[in-house]
Amino acid sequence: MESQNPPANVPTSDRHMFINRELSWLAFNDRVLADARDTSLPLYERLKFLAIVSSNLDEFFMVRVAGLKQQLLAGLTEAAADGMLPAEQLAAITAGAKTMVKETYRVWREDLHPGLAANGVHVLSRDQLSPEQKTAARQYFTASVFPALTPLAVDPGHPFPHLRNKSLNLAVTLRPEVRKKLRRDARETSLAVVQVPSVLARLVPLPSAANGGTFNTSYLLLEDLIAMYGGDLFSGFTVEQAAAFRVTRNWDLNYDEDESEDLLSTIQEELRRRDRGAAVRLELDASAQPSLEQSLAAALKLGASDVYRVQGPLQLQDLNVLNDLDARYELKVEPLVPVVPSVLRDVDSIFTVLGKQDVLLHHPYDSFDPVVRLLDEAADDPNVLAIKQTLYRTSGDSPIARALSRAVENGKQVAVLVELKARLDEANNIAWARKMEESGVHVVYGLLGLKTHCKVALVVRREGTGIRRYVHLGTGNYNEYTARQYTDVSLLTARAEIADDVTALFNLLTGYSVAPKWKRLAVAPFGLRERIVELIEREAERARRGEQGRIIAKMNSLVDASVIRALYTASQAGVQIDLLVRGICCLRPGVPGVSENIRVMSVVDRFLEHSRVFAFGSPERADLYISSADWMPRNFFRRVEVLTPVEDPASRARLLDEVLGIALKDNVHASRLQVDGSYTRVHGESPPVRSQSFLLELARRSGEKPVTTGPLLRHASAPEPHPEVVPRVPSVLPVA
Repeated sequence: MESQNPPANVPTSDRHMFINRELSWLAFNDRVLADARDTSLPLYERLKFLAIVSSNLDEFFMVRVAGLKQQLLAGLTEAAADGMLPAEQLAAITAGAKTMVKETYRVWREDLHPGLAANGVHVLSRDQLSPEQKTAARQYFTASVFPALTPLAVDPGHPFPHLRNKSLNLAVTLRPEVRKKLRRDARETSLAVVQVPSVLARLVPLPSAANGGTFNTSYLLLEDLIAMYGGDLFSGFTVEQAAAFRVTRNWDLNYDEDESEDLLSTIQEELRRRDRGAAVRLELDASAQPSLEQSLAAALKLGASDVYRVQGPLQLQDLNVLNDLDARYELKVEPLVPVVPSVLRDVDSIFTVLGKQDVLLHHPYDSFDPVVRLLDEAADDPNVLAIKQTLYRTSGDSPIARALSRAVENGKQVAVLVELKARLDEANNIAWARKMEESGVHVVYGLLGLKTHCKVALVVRREGTGIRRYVHLGTGNYNEYTARQYTDVSLLTARAEIADDVTALFNLLTGYSVAPKWKRLAVAPFGLRERIVELIEREAERARRGEQGRIIAKMNSLVDASVIRALYTASQAGVQIDLLVRGICCLRPGVPGVSENIRVMSVVDRFLEHSRVFAFGSPERADLYISSADWMPRNFFRRVEVLTPVEDPASRARLLDEVLGIALKDNVHASRLQVDGSYTRVHGESPPVRSQSFLLELARRSGEKPVTTGPLLRHASAPEPHPEVVPRVPSVLPVA
């Protein structure tokens, strides 16, 4: 999104050396949009990426744009590291977001919508219906839709209704059919709002003409059906126009933990109020008359710049259902079949394996089942005394949460830290907290003022005459569904010093305890950023001594100014730095004299790149870490996070060769950050390597033939997969 080149040889603290966070996020979403344009992908995969662009923008406006608007209202004028003030950021965001929305709907109108029709899937407009389809639509409206509708008049006696966040609505302008003696001009139009019921299917199936056995199906959007026959709601009036619109609201919770005696009840109450947050965006059908736009914007207290006109269906993510309704193999991607590492196949107990060695899992290529199995076995094992775990986000029907409840029934001590403040998952987490409390689990909510974002589980087991502790540490959530969508890393270990640190961490989280001197872990907010900076500075010092200084870091976002300055200093010292940053990156690479030794790549593909993996030092002596934390101020200071060393040789090699090494070779779905803040696709290099397809093929082949070259599945002796682009790939939803 940016196009500004910094002056040469600027100091590392100069504002030109930082890319604006919000504009960097828009650039990430633009890379998602690029996959929707990618004609090498199956049709429904492209539709999925278009839907992701839409849902990503929703959260961006609900959180980031809403936050900037709050800063303006509060009169805050603090500049970001790049020097932009809140008003300047909002203006730049608006320009970038409007361009993105326009391009998103161009892709829909000119590419995907015709592509669906060419394959027999017709999403019809009101004027495209045949007489037979109109008859069927009228019958469905009368029988199933009309009874669920509530017309809401807007006049001095009926104030503009409060509309829920992201709800679909129709704005209807009406005029009386008969002129009467009215106190106002009978020609004056009236405004009404009809909410589109979310309990009804968005796509209304219609009869399709026979087409020689070729697949042929037709749908009408629910809001278009209501627009066609909604006049039935307003007897005595004629509908002049009916335009779909949608409101996005500020979705942040507002509460004071210090004043809250019961955090669960406080957040539950705030969730009820959240739908009353201030409007931050109005999406409106492009066909709506200007007067209607003005009326809606005024009622919602929005300016003209907050209105986004769209030529196509609002809430594009709802169209993903087409993938579920269409069983044709050729339009989809191959189903994902995660692999269980050979060391864990056909074993009676996972504890037997972990008692001898560490196990590293690379999801979704490796199955998440071993993590679930660890908790399942622990729940039923008579030798397990206690289980402790953090839950930040989990699935609606979580097997892990069920296992924890079962463990209590089996007489074990179970303590679970449920993070109630996990944005957009608060209600789900509250429900799980209550269920587990009812089953006897000891549920706590963490440290005051901090989100507990680390992903840690501890199993305490009696073995012989002593106690042994088993630990899971991960980069992703305890959610078996997203473990098939995101790339993440899990470490299963029984190393004593790591177990000591994890035990101390849980004592800190559940009781009264000061942060200890950590043996192996680094923990935020108790020195994690300092540890990262120390590791960066160590490589800089090595380079100054004439040794090889090397850093490879993979994360979701890079924002923290202190870490960025440390990286600039290391680059100036001669350290070669490769950063794999999926989303936001505020570091500006390639500036002469400052960051010419730094390269930044972003891979946006079918799986959401979510793992945080760091290597400090040349390959033969590198220190390898996995973490729950991105390099952002919020992770360093407002969250409880963990940085974990990976010491097992096979696991270290896998992190270097697969998780980091293959990603750095991607020249198909990778983009490189340029000095001006823009991204360009990495092309023209040979042979073509699509990292995620490469890793899928490695996992598939290892699943067919167990590899026995080491204590952990290594793939080293597996047949070398051909790194060509795989045209059909597993379908997953990358969410920002």
